[in-house]
Parts: sequence; C-alpha cells; structure tokens
Amino acid sequence: MARIRVLVVDDHRIFAESLAAALAAEPDVEVSAAGSGPAALRALERAAAEGRGYDVLLVDAELGAQSAADPPAVPAPRREGAAAVHGIALVAGVRAARPGVRSVVLAEKDDPRTAARALQAGASGWVAKDCSLQRLLAVVRGVLRDETHLPPALLTGVLRELTAARKHRTESERLVESLTPREREVLRCMVAGLGRKAVAERLFLSPHTVRTHMQNVLGKLGVHSTLAAVALARRAGVGPEAGAPGPEAGPLRGDVVERGGQLA
Repeated sequence: MARIRVLVVDDHRIFAESLAAALAAEPDVEVSAAGSGPAALRALERAAAEGRGYDVLLVDAELGAQSAADPPAVPAPRREGAAAVHGIALVAGVRAARPGVRSVVLAEKDDPRTAARALQAGASGWVAKDCSLQRLLAVVRGVLRDETHLPPALLTGVLRELTAARKHRTESERLVESLTPREREVLRCMVAGLGRKAVAERLFLSPHTVRTHMQNVLGKLGVHSTLAAVALARRAGVGPEAGAPGPEAGPLRGDVVERGGQLA
C-alpha cells in the first residue's frame, strides 16, 4: 500500500501531536510533527536526503504569529538564524523549493484575506482546525490529485480578495512600467534590501546619482518611502533579479471541487 507522508507544523505542541496521532491511525498515512517553521524545514531536508520526502504539509495559519502582529506572506523562509518562520511564508518557501509537496493551511477561524494570501503563496487548501478527521483526510487525499480545497463559506470572500489583488497588481505593474530601465535596476536593488551606497557600488554609479534615481522611483510610483516602493514592486512581481516574480504571484493549483452540492 502506497503511504501518504504528512508533516504537521504547529507551534501548539498538544494540538500538533494529537492531530499527528489521529492521522497516524490511518493505514495509508505516515505522519510526523514539527513545532516551528525552522523545525519543519529541517524535517523536509532530512526526509528528502533520505529519499522519503513528505507529500503533504499541514501548516498552522498562525504559525509564528506570536512574534509579529502581521506575518509576511512574501519572503521565502530562511533556514538559518531565523527566530520564527510564519505560516504563509513557510508555504511560499516550500512551494518554491519543493514544488512536489502540497501544503494545506489549518485555521482556527475563516479569514478570506489570509486564505487568499495562502493560495497565492502556493497552498492547495484551507481547512478549519475543528473540522472532522474524515474531512481533513479527504482534503489531504484531494490535494494529491491537484485539487484546491476551500470551505464553501470562504469562496466568495476569497474570490473577491483575489480579484482585488489582481486589480492592484495590474495598477502596480503599470506604475513600474513607467520607470526607465536604470530606475528599474535601482528598484530591484531596493527590493533586494540594498542601501544607497550598496546600490551605487552594484550599478557603478555615484551615491548622488543613486539618490536622484531613488527619488525619481518614489515619485513615479506615487509613494513616500522605500518600504512602500518595495511593497508596490512586490505586488508587480518585481524581484531582486530581473524577471523573478515574488511567490505571491504564483497561480492557483488545480480546481475548486464541488461534490454533492458542497464545495470540497
């Protein structure tokens, strides 16, 4: 019998271990638990090195939220030196590094905005933590068939969020396209987190010239700070390297499935 390898990632140890034990009772499921994002990344690396990679990641939507009020969805998680790896960031990083692993987000409450961010980051499903074990198993097996699973009550809100994000992205793309080639290079350096001196060294320009370019970038993008410019650039799919879209630009995988009048 082919076994489904599942990794539960939740910083509430009792919940993670209880869920892992319940799933492990299934004859076709092999499950482990990780109590943090970095621990999950280590488990994924170890399993891949042993040739026994995980199939499905069950990730707490609030993973690492104790260390920040609004966990970032965009950056891929770092393996070393990170105090916390947030749930949506973990999904994005795993999606980029291990596209064969399906991620399902476990949530205590339905939030269309966070659910949309999770899907954009590469998640294949969103499931309430208080759902039945049968329901969770159906989602786990479904995402392995490239299905995308959402609760029916979330569908309208998530579609609205995704539509708004696409509209916002289109406007951001238009603003970025108004920049000159040199200004786009400067913007990509800003996205990479480089300061004025580092940008000058990277592009072989004087700091004064870089300052002028940065001011022009802010003016054309209609923002007043580097952070706002970077956020807009990310929405437009601008990465630190030319043509490298951020993980939030990824498309949805599979289809939303409806069976028996209920959205899967």
